[in-house]
Amino acid sequence: MTRTAQDERAGAQAAEGAIPWRRVVVKLSGEALMGEGPHGLDMPTLERIAADLSAAAALGVEVAVVVGGGNFFRGIAGADKGIERARADSIGMLATVMNALALEYAIEKEGRSARALSAVPMPSLCEPFSRQAALHHLGKGRVVVLAGGTGNPFFTTDTGAALRGAELSCDLIMKATQVDGVYSADPKRDPSATRYETLTHDEAIAKSLAVMDTAAFALARENRIPIIVFSIREPGAISAALQGRGRFSLVRP
Repeated sequence: MTRTAQDERAGAQAAEGAIPWRRVVVKLSGEALMGEGPHGLDMPTLERIAADLSAAAALGVEVAVVVGGGNFFRGIAGADKGIERARADSIGMLATVMNALALEYAIEKEGRSARALSAVPMPSLCEPFSRQAALHHLGKGRVVVLAGGTGNPFFTTDTGAALRGAELSCDLIMKATQVDGVYSADPKRDPSATRYETLTHDEAIAKSLAVMDTAAFALARENRIPIIVFSIREPGAISAALQGRGRFSLVRP
């Protein structure tokens, strides 16, 4: 099926499903890109997620992606090994740029235009982030891949996603995880963990739920941006969550 035919079919599906989201930011961890491997990039996983992002954009939704770098380097882990925290976080920002470039390539291989923008300027590799540039590319139907976190140390890419969500006037933050929603504890470690179908930002902060950090929840709360937490492990997970299908938790104002 050609890209045009795919877009037309997806557009018809979107009309039937009445997708309420005009512009979204997807928070994708670096670990999600390594598949079952111990580190780095797993190409089948990268291609599957790129296809899902492309399909989401074909639904008529403007899609931005904030990507982490934990499959290569985590700043907090580097700090635990003795690297100065600010410097360790800077190394982690570089890791997110590597992932963004790989994801940009994989999305374009799917036939969907994409642009990698970095909060840490490195113009020989990708475009520096600015709100105007990101909105321009989103308006052209491109998937915008946002690297470099906030551009500052001591902030997670979760906070970066909430910041970009507010800055780009997004209607929704989509937190892609390895589990199918928000739980009272890590369900992989605690079989008795309770899954939440819906909860508020205030409840997530008060309960210290670890699916996102407190700064990210607070930013989303202040800007009244809902958050969908879902599993990225299944093909089509992003498109399904956008259309209200599948299992996910909704964190709402």
